[in-house]
Order: sequence, then C-alpha cells, then structure tokens
Amino acid sequence: MTTIYVDADACPVKSEAERVATRHRIPMVLVCNGGLRPPENPLLRVVYVDEGLDVADRWIAANATTGDVVITADIPLAADCVTAGALVLKPDGEELNDRNIANALANRNLMTELRSADPLRPGGGRPFSKADRARFSQALDRALTREAKRRG
Repeated sequence: MTTIYVDADACPVKSEAERVATRHRIPMVLVCNGGLRPPENPLLRVVYVDEGLDVADRWIAANATTGDVVITADIPLAADCVTAGALVLKPDGEELNDRNIANALANRNLMTELRSADPLRPGGGRPFSKADRARFSQALDRALTREAKRRG
C-alpha cells in the first residue's frame, strides 16, 4: 500500500498534502523533530524523531520504498528515496525521479559551493505562491492516481 511521507519540519504544503491524501484514502506520515500537534485525521500520523542534523531525513529514507510518495525539498533525501523506488515531489510540485535526480543533485552541490565561496551572496528562492500550492496538489493527485493504476 502506498504511504505518503512528508519531511514536515519546513514543509509549506502539509495541509494540501493532507487534503489530497484524504481524498485518495492514503495514509500520510509527517516526520519532524517536534512542534507539530497530533492530527485528528485518522489517515495521518506524526513521527517525532530526535533533534539533530538529518535525523528526520534518515528516518524517511529508511522507511520509504517502491510505490510510496515522499514530499521534500531536500535533494540528498530525495536521491535516497528515488534509489529506494519512491516517487519524490518537491513542495512546488516538481517530480524528482531516476531521470532527473542526478541533475538536481549536481545543481544543489554547485549552489552549495557558490554560497560557501561568497557568504554575502543572497540565498533562498522566490516566495512560495498560491500557484505553487495548486501545482503541488495537482502533482500529488496525479502521482497517487498513477500509483493506484499501477497497483491495479
């Protein structure tokens, strides 16, 4: 059975993911270091991991498998999950898979090097928009529909 795993600490689309998961009746796991209330939705559960660098990422990577969907903006985590057979969606709806994850990793590594070489270089991306939220919801809906068809 498909499970949605959310790298929840900084995820801007938790409520959109919940709506789509509920519509498809798919369980969703929010993985975080704390700060989230236990959900009332019976399809959702929160996994609280210890504080520390990449602890939530390691938990998700260890649990996500073929047919699951992982929601994260963390490219190294995405690469681990793609390798495990999971489909990965970024919060803006971009799908990361075996065809594009190497480029995403290379770009992430390049940007990390550029930022470390010039600490005054502004970081971050553009603000998250309603269009990004809609694109994400549509992408998650399509991914879950594809997976349901694949499983029969």
